[in-house]
Amino acid sequence: MTVTIPYTVIRKAGDVEFRKYPAILLASVSGGAEDERFSLLFHYIAGQNRTRTEIPMTAPVITGEKIPMTSPVISGMKVMSFVMPLEYTLASLPEPLDSRISVRKVPERTIAAIRFSGTAEEKTVREMTTRLLSVLEQEKISVIEGPFLMRYNSPWTPGFLRRNEVGVEVSGI
Repeated sequence: MTVTIPYTVIRKAGDVEFRKYPAILLASVSGGAEDERFSLLFHYIAGQNRTRTEIPMTAPVITGEKIPMTSPVISGMKVMSFVMPLEYTLASLPEPLDSRISVRKVPERTIAAIRFSGTAEEKTVREMTTRLLSVLEQEKISVIEGPFLMRYNSPWTPGFLRRNEVGVEVSGI
């Protein structure tokens, strides 16, 4: 069973949740095809690292890229990140063998998220991003960084059973 990174819901506005997340470590790959990014990260947690340590899979898998907030579109999704289990630190996390994998710490933060099911088709992700940003504008909440896609299920999970979310980092909650 995949462990989901914990968060605390601190407020809701319609179907948008405002969540406090703990500091996390992300293993990330930039560029290339989505399947290639996933494969590199999966092999890293499966033991292709300096200590040959298997790292448990966690959810969500995060994809996205930094884009100007003048456009509520996720385009290209050029970065994919696996969230590392919370028991790891930068010092204890096995070093990747592949230089395309980078590891960074993300401090505690507040995320606004909107959930949807099904496959994360680009059109659907764009629509959900627009809905999320519209709620944030109505609520006068500042966006710090985003948007990004969070997927909680394996690629083999039937679409109607999948949990997906679009999130952005926010302040002023």
